[in-house]
Amino acid sequence: MNTMTLWHLSPAEFAALAFAALLVGFSKTAVSGANTVSLAIFAAVLPARASTGVLLPILIVGDVLAVLTYRRHAHWPTLWRLFPAVGAGVVFGTLFLMWADDQVVRTSIGAILLLMTAVTVWRRRTADQDDEPDSVTTRAGRVKARSYGVLGGFTTMVANAGGPVMSMYLLSAGFRKLGFLGTSAFFFLIVNVSKVPFSVGLGLIDGPSLLLDAALALFVVPGALLGKWAVHRINQRLFEQLVIAATVLGGLQLLLR
Repeated sequence: MNTMTLWHLSPAEFAALAFAALLVGFSKTAVSGANTVSLAIFAAVLPARASTGVLLPILIVGDVLAVLTYRRHAHWPTLWRLFPAVGAGVVFGTLFLMWADDQVVRTSIGAILLLMTAVTVWRRRTADQDDEPDSVTTRAGRVKARSYGVLGGFTTMVANAGGPVMSMYLLSAGFRKLGFLGTSAFFFLIVNVSKVPFSVGLGLIDGPSLLLDAALALFVVPGALLGKWAVHRINQRLFEQLVIAATVLGGLQLLLR
C-alpha cells in the first residue's frame, strides 16, 4: 500500500502537500512566517490534529537546511534568553491540546498573531531604529523575550504556528536580515526537535505520518535552495514587509476558517 492510498489522498491533494513542503523550505531560508500558508494547506488536506504531526518532521528538515545555510549569523544571547520561556509555552500548549477543539485552537492563535503584529508595527514606528539585538540584556528586553517565548512555545506546540510569533519578536528586537534568519534557524531546530516526544505522546506522530513525511521531505530541498537564492535579492525593508504580511495572512486564515 503506497502513502497516498494509506492517507486516502488524491493526486491533487498530494500535489498541494508537496507545494506546502516546498514552501516550508522557502520560508526557512527566505521569508520566515510564510510557512503559515503551509500550515493552512496541511490542515485543509489532512485532519486538523493529524496535520500538525505530519508537518512537524517536514519543518525539522527545513530547520536543518536553514542552520546549514545561516549558522554563522545566529545571535546566541537572544536564544538563551528565549529557551526557558519557550519550554514553559510548549508544556502549556501540550496541556491546551488535551482539551481544546480545533476551532478554539485556530481562533486563539489567529488572535494572538494579529495582536502581536499590531504591537510590533506600533513599536517599530515609535522605537529607536538603531537598537541592537543585544537589548535582550536590559530588563525590558528580558520581559519581552519571556513574553514572546511563552507565546512562541505555545503556538508552535499547538499548531506549528510559532514562526510568525518569533518573526515578530526578532523584528521588534531590531534584527537585520541574516541575523534574523540565523537566529530563527537554530531556535526552531532546537524547539521543533524538543516537541517530538510531546507529539508522539499525543498520538500526532506515528508510522503512517512518518511515511507521508518521507515522501514529502524531498520537496523541502528545492524550496530551501530557492529561498537561499531569493534572500540576497530582497532588501531589508521588503524583507520586513513580507514577514509582516505573511504573519497577518496566517492570523486571518486561522480566524476565518
